[in-house]
Amino acid sequence: MRSTLHTTDLLQPLFFALCAAGALAAMPAHALTLRVESVQLPTSTRAFPGDSSGAKAANSYCLTCHSAGMVLNQPDLTADAWLAEVKKMKDTFKAPVPPDQLPVIATYLASIKGKK
Repeated sequence: MRSTLHTTDLLQPLFFALCAAGALAAMPAHALTLRVESVQLPTSTRAFPGDSSGAKAANSYCLTCHSAGMVLNQPDLTADAWLAEVKKMKDTFKAPVPPDQLPVIATYLASIKGKK
């Protein structure tokens, strides 16, 4: 079964976008006020334990977004589950982890936070 594309299918989203833009343009200038905000982010000097290649990779890449304490407080997972978590960080959340370091980090995490 073929579906038919109508002109209204293309114009309706454009119409709504133009209406929204017009509504924003019609707002008084004082309706939107921008201001600078400062926040104090928590800091930590805690690192992943050890000097293995896995510890070094976790300290290099995982600490970019997570504290070591946050990761170390996660439940114990199997090696496969840790690999899935590390892949999710790279693929879904775009963590800047080189692909060859994914199994290194996962194996390391399974060694310190793995199901025994």
